Amino acid sequence: MGSKKTVSRYTTKSEQGTHSFEIVGYSLTKSIGVGNFILSGTFAVGGYDWAIRFYPNGIDEGHTQYVSVYLELLSKDSEAHASYDLRLVNQGTGLPQSVLSESIPRLFKSSDITRFGPQHQSFMLRTELEKEEAGYIKEDCLIIECAVTVVKKPQLSNTTVYSEIKVETSGLSDHFGKLLLEEEGADVTFVVEGEKIAAHKIILAARSPVFKAEFYGQMKEKNARCITVEDMLPHVFRALLHFIYTNSLPDMDDLGDDDYSDMIGLLLVAADRYAMDSMKSQCERILSELLDVKTLAVTLALADKHNCSGLKDVCIEFIATSNKMDAIVATKGYADLKRICPSVLVDAFEKAYKFRRI
Repeated sequence: MGSKKTVSRYTTKSEQGTHSFEIVGYSLTKSIGVGNFILSGTFAVGGYDWAIRFYPNGIDEGHTQYVSVYLELLSKDSEAHASYDLRLVNQGTGLPQSVLSESIPRLFKSSDITRFGPQHQSFMLRTELEKEEAGYIKEDCLIIECAVTVVKKPQLSNTTVYSEIKVETSGLSDHFGKLLLEEEGADVTFVVEGEKIAAHKIILAARSPVFKAEFYGQMKEKNARCITVEDMLPHVFRALLHFIYTNSLPDMDDLGDDDYSDMIGLLLVAADRYAMDSMKSQCERILSELLDVKTLAVTLALADKHNCSGLKDVCIEFIATSNKMDAIVATKGYADLKRICPSVLVDAFEKAYKFRRI
């Protein structure tokens, strides 16, 4: 007898939109006086109308050293649950930098002061905004961006009854993992520190552009059946192959905390070497979660060397917010980083300083 399954669904959706407000002739706006503002064009997100308010001389006499920027809910008699991110565009790079945000949605009510975000008066010191090296003002033009995410009203569906049919999972990753272990049909052997490891060219090429170039491009390994891998440990190379075949990192529960962190760092290097971006990003995420005083300097050096911008930003934020600089400076990793690549520390501390000032 077949089983019955009943289903209802509570659905919450969101809609995101970004508005870019270009202020041409920025210097002229400072003549409008304290407490006066200019308003962007109206833009719609999530069924509501919004605008950006810009106070070039501060919102009141107590904040004349600041410029103030607000997101405003314009829709009449409305309430909206929304989060936002106010940004300034670096016109040298074209990249926006987040200055003020609320990442957790809150209630905006058009009838009171909550229609504005943020809920305080200052946005940025005018001297910081106008610094030439900041790149925010170019040819007397300032660009403010605001990304708004509106949480729409949830919907509850009617209960539906289904006859349940069991669907067997494909076990694709298990099958490929077994293929790697049993070496059936293997057509290439890697020699890593004297240890031989068999694999399949077509699978490696499908997953890594580096292997694809080696086996099917103009490189000398094109017709080779035995390839020596330099500067890598056998267990690291095996873990790389495990990810290539199964799209997952191998089980490392038997490793202690320090060994686990070291292993993830080695896997990040291997992933970068073979252009395995999904593996690399997974290693970045794990290292960011393991970040502490002891691992900071080593992780920062690794992030800089292998172009891990997200991981590098996490390290800089840790420096800016941890209040543990004495402990960080005392680590061996910090001494090594200072000796080998001092420019990384200079860059990190400059960004951390700016982070604190915002």
